[in-house]
Order: sequence, then structure tokens, then C-alpha cells
Amino acid sequence: MKTADRLAERRARFAKGHRGEWLAAWALRLKGYRILAMRHRTKLGEIDIVARRGDTVAIVEVKARASLEAAMDAVTPAAQARIARAADLWLQKQRDHARLSLRFDIVAVLPRRWPVHIPNAWAPA
Repeated sequence: MKTADRLAERRARFAKGHRGEWLAAWALRLKGYRILAMRHRTKLGEIDIVARRGDTVAIVEVKARASLEAAMDAVTPAAQARIARAADLWLQKQRDHARLSLRFDIVAVLPRRWPVHIPNAWAPA
């Protein structure tokens, strides 16, 4: 594969990821969540979406895949650990961190369907 082809493919995947995160954020807003951060970067990793409803903070991983099963399988144990470490750093910087409850969710963005929100998709190790 030529370098130009690889670059075009990479840009297309990046754009698909942005669209998926945007759709996921709107789906969460319509469910009553307030979006606190999108694409939050820490030295330990990136969190796709940080959403809050009441004292519950959802750390959301967004996956655009052909099926729900593929989206859930894409969040590997290594990815879960990386996201949990990044979430710990985010939580430490919050003034009201002592009263917040942290949860790890997945939003699957599927073709021609509304995004599927899976609360409590995994528990941190």
C-alpha cells in the first residue's frame, strides 16, 4: 500500500471516530447526561467522553463497529486498564471527587442505528 493510501485511510478512520464520538455525546445528552469532557488526554491515556448525571460520572469509551459484539470486544482488558488509569488522573483533579461515583460505560455506534449505551460495561481491576 502506498503512503498516500495509508494516510487517506488513517484520515477516514479519524473522521469516523470523531463522528462516532459526536453522536455518542448527543445520545448521552438526550439521556440527561452533562458532557464534561471529550477526548480528554492524560499522560496515561485518552478518555473519549466524560459525562455526568447527578453524582455519577460515566467514563465512556466510544466504538464505531459493525455490531454490538464487535464494539464490546474492541474494548480489551488492556484498554480497560489504560482508561481506568486515565480516569483516576481525571478524578483526582475534581474538587468534589470524594462524593462522585465513577462508572465505566461503552457507547457502540452502529451503522444506521441510534448509538447503544452500555452502562457499567466493566469494573476497574
